[in-house]
Amino acid sequence: MPTPSLTARQPHVPADRLLAELVPPRHFARESFDTYRPDPDHASQAQALARLREVAGTLSRPAGRSGWFGRRRSAQAPAVYLDGGFGVGKTHLLASLAREVGTDEAAFGTFVEYTNLVGALGFGPTVEQLGAKRLVCIDEFELDDPGDTVLMSRLLRELADRGVALAATSNTLPDSLGEGRFAAEDFLREIQALAGRFEVLRIDGEDHRHRAATTHAATVPAARLREVVAARADATTDDLGELLEHLSRVHPSRYGALLDGVGLVALTGVAPVDRQDVALRLVVLVDRLYDRDVPVVVEREGLTDAGLDLFTPEMLSGGYRKKYYRALSRLGALAAEGAALAADRSAA
Repeated sequence: MPTPSLTARQPHVPADRLLAELVPPRHFARESFDTYRPDPDHASQAQALARLREVAGTLSRPAGRSGWFGRRRSAQAPAVYLDGGFGVGKTHLLASLAREVGTDEAAFGTFVEYTNLVGALGFGPTVEQLGAKRLVCIDEFELDDPGDTVLMSRLLRELADRGVALAATSNTLPDSLGEGRFAAEDFLREIQALAGRFEVLRIDGEDHRHRAATTHAATVPAARLREVVAARADATTDDLGELLEHLSRVHPSRYGALLDGVGLVALTGVAPVDRQDVALRLVVLVDRLYDRDVPVVVEREGLTDAGLDLFTPEMLSGGYRKKYYRALSRLGALAAEGAALAADRSAA
């Protein structure tokens, strides 16, 4: 029986599913305000937590009572931006805010997921759907693509004018090219007309997981890869080049559906990607794998340094470098999980 592959899948995703998937990622499924542990050495963490609890309380008031969400929503709904370095709990707090408001009333997605949503539904329908929410959360706000930045700024303005509350954050890699913090000033400058509406919540602190940026991915021998895949009914195997070609025929909003039922992804034929459009598709796929905690097993054959060679030096020093370093870091984490699974099977 042939091994299942992602290239054999052609997912069809209706609009209601795209909207239903705007929820906190799986690895934050059990997190809440109560599980956030502020560092006593950094008072800003407790202050941000307290302020977001207040915002959640305001947005959670039932219709018909006095407050922000009564019969008519105010055009000056809350808007907060969480400004902090890597690993201080910004996404944890953002996901907790969305969960506190309620999955029916809040949308949670990354910057890329929202731009892909507009690409799939169109701008007007996206505004109509998100405009019915009390809260829209944008994680990992990105400024490296001027067109997407303008699009997202316009989307936020339309939503804010409809009285939708907004919350945003952005992630960078620890010490990535010396850019440990995503300056709030950059965010406020780019959203221009909305800048005055946003309240910036500074969150100081150390990376609580003590992670380091890595451009390396653990690999396994080809024979071990085949054994691991054969032992799992939820595993797929794909040549990376063929998979990237397949992704060019699948809208990025469907990459999540491409992974339905997949618990392990094996990649063979891993080689450098030298085209920007292809590389950006790979970034989106890695993000969806990471959101779903899907381990990746990378075949060792033909590789000397899978991480460093995946993107060209020009890409890693260009305008999309943060995307590429993020993808390498996340792929490295997923590949480490895959290698651990292979090692466990070897021990067995």
